[in-house]
Amino acid sequence: MDNTQVSAIGVSAPPREQAGTRSAAITMYCILLLSYVLMAADRYLFPVLAPYVRREFGFSAPLTGLLTTIFTLGLGAGGLTTGYILSRYSRKATMLVGIAIFSGATALTAVTHGFWGMLFCLAAQGIGMAMLATSMFALAASYFVTYKAAAIGSVNFCYGIGGFVGSSLAGVLLVKYANWRAPMIVFGLFGFVMIAVIAATVRGWFSETRGATQARAASGGAAGLLNRNTVLLTILSVIHGLSMYGFLGGYASFLQETLHYTPTRAGFVVGFFAIGALTSIAGGWLGDRFSPRIVLSGAYVCIAVLGYLFFQVTPSPLTREILTFAYGVVGSAILYVGLAAYHVRSLRSSLASKGSGMFVTSLYGGAAFGGYLIRALAAHGGWLFAGVIQMSLLCVVGAVLALALRPSEMNA
Repeated sequence: MDNTQVSAIGVSAPPREQAGTRSAAITMYCILLLSYVLMAADRYLFPVLAPYVRREFGFSAPLTGLLTTIFTLGLGAGGLTTGYILSRYSRKATMLVGIAIFSGATALTAVTHGFWGMLFCLAAQGIGMAMLATSMFALAASYFVTYKAAAIGSVNFCYGIGGFVGSSLAGVLLVKYANWRAPMIVFGLFGFVMIAVIAATVRGWFSETRGATQARAASGGAAGLLNRNTVLLTILSVIHGLSMYGFLGGYASFLQETLHYTPTRAGFVVGFFAIGALTSIAGGWLGDRFSPRIVLSGAYVCIAVLGYLFFQVTPSPLTREILTFAYGVVGSAILYVGLAAYHVRSLRSSLASKGSGMFVTSLYGGAAFGGYLIRALAAHGGWLFAGVIQMSLLCVVGAVLALALRPSEMNA
């Protein structure tokens, strides 16, 4: 396949002297996506294990909630920083360092004693995740130029796989070894296997592809981060981070503590969020095809309704699985992917790394406090009260703000 053929399908071609086949590029992309599966799995471990950690160490409910989502503080701190790192160092090197950090931190959490040591490890885990996520979003947007949202959707598709594997295997390993540390160690060590595979197989002509984005630099988008669309999207991302990670950080605990689900059963139900995320490529297609105002406003309204329904005590297990799946479709496949893509599209194509970095920083900066806030609200007024405030009310605000976006000022 020559450069003309590659460009025709919206994929940036590598330089002629370094060009490999398209199948080789897709193979390397799939290997990198596997590392994203691992990262997503690591995210889901601690919320399932949190009740056992709390029982062993005697942490309060709000502090336990903080531990379930504190990795997002590292993600928030690392996102925009990684955007600047990528302007100086290769994506491949940044990814490898990121995987080493979050995998090492995951394993170290199992041997750390006390709240502050555990908090530090889980926050450091997020820094490594930010390095991988920002690099992957920038690579996807640069390589698949015509379909940025769908390409980012393919990355989030792997988040869905990892989320289901992580939450399910966490429960299985917990039951098998009767020790909450076992899942953390197993997943942590597997990260170093992935580092060796990526170092040996992924080539620079693919991971550093930039040609097409440079050619399209003048096709629209702002020249810097301080513009109307980016500011609005930053606020919307903070709202979604608080809402989504309030749910992810608290729902498994709600199921176990209030409805007396087993860890395996609770992990299974929460895993349906990840199954919903498997529709991310289709969600990205919606983001490419329709106005950001319609996509984002509609998604926020849907989440506002789901936020009210989640913490009712009457739904059957099957109903909870369906609701969680629906939230995965709307909250992850459509809203998460859409926000990530629109952040990139709000800037010139040459600034893709900064756009993806701003998305990661804003969404996970809000998410860092999602688990703490929902547990604190639940302690004050019950789980239903917490869901209405942190999910329903916040998302209504988001739906209104999304209507103020200016799609005409985004790049193609």
